[in-house]
Amino acid sequence: MLVKILMAYAVAALAFGILDAVWLRNAAPLLYRPALGDLLAEKFRWGPAIAFYVLFIAALTYFAVLPGLLSAGSNATTIFAGVPLSIMHGMFIGLVCYATYDLTNQATLKVWPVHITLIDLAWGTVASGFAAGMATFVVSKFSPGLGG
Repeated sequence: MLVKILMAYAVAALAFGILDAVWLRNAAPLLYRPALGDLLAEKFRWGPAIAFYVLFIAALTYFAVLPGLLSAGSNATTIFAGVPLSIMHGMFIGLVCYATYDLTNQATLKVWPVHITLIDLAWGTVASGFAAGMATFVVSKFSPGLGG
């Protein structure tokens, strides 16, 4: 079972990491830099980013991927069993986590544009749901049944 959990973590990390890297590479200069300007650090800080991703992917795996895998069970008739539940849970976790960041910024900073909050909430929701669904799908396909 530990191997399946680690596999789920790795797939969720890879899926979310690729999506978020592409998103940030394109959104930073086009969206965040113009809207937030001097609030952004001049140089990217790897330590806090890695800490976020390690914790966030752990939460996504525990609260979204595992429930999907467990709901499918070892008698699942399709490799898609459990994927919709994982997507829904992943979307909710993404929404809550991104809302925590953006709404706190909006409440405490002098300048935090509403459109940034709305875009971030949408992005966090979609990317998290996709990563959770992908992890559930891959683990179900290559390592069916959570109990074995």
